[in-house]
Amino acid sequence: MRKLILTMATSLDGFVSGPEGEVQWMLNGDQEAIAWKVENLWKAGLIIMGSHSFRDMAPFWPTSTLVFAPAMNRIPKAVFSKQGPAVLEPAIKAIRDARAQVDDARQLQPGAESWTEAYVASGDLAQEVARLKAQDGKPIVALGGAAFARSLIAHKLVDELALMVHPIALGKGRPIFSDLPAPLPLGLVSSKAFPLGAVLQVYRPV
Repeated sequence: MRKLILTMATSLDGFVSGPEGEVQWMLNGDQEAIAWKVENLWKAGLIIMGSHSFRDMAPFWPTSTLVFAPAMNRIPKAVFSKQGPAVLEPAIKAIRDARAQVDDARQLQPGAESWTEAYVASGDLAQEVARLKAQDGKPIVALGGAAFARSLIAHKLVDELALMVHPIALGKGRPIFSDLPAPLPLGLVSSKAFPLGAVLQVYRPV
């Protein structure tokens, strides 16, 4: 059975974005931290996310040339949504539009079609995660979406948390531990500091 790793950037006071989803504070250009994120992402056999994150990412990554794009496009994906296959429409439209703009500077990147081929998990969260964990392959990495992350944590589906803690206090924002039915003890697996002040902290439930 493969494990599920939740990877998130967080502020010192435990928020993964501002109240309106603001994330500019985590984009500090720390090249060592970026290199770690890319290397860690390539360790995934499957990327999972909630429907809101999928709608934001699906139109962007197929034509992106950012350093994360090869992994984001080539690694298989699953999206958790009660909408069923309709949740794939943003990805389908993005691919169709990119193909139509043959003279546009933005070209489809290798693996871009993986967004339209994402597995749509519409059933019970715990059952869907159990089904994905039971498959052979490299670990599952959950990306983005505070609400989705809260649900995974609250249902005790996360085997490992990789939190990139940034040196900033937001005061208010979107947390990921607010739906816990009871305190969640965690064991520190590793810690790594980066040049511009972010600290990667990896935990596992104990």
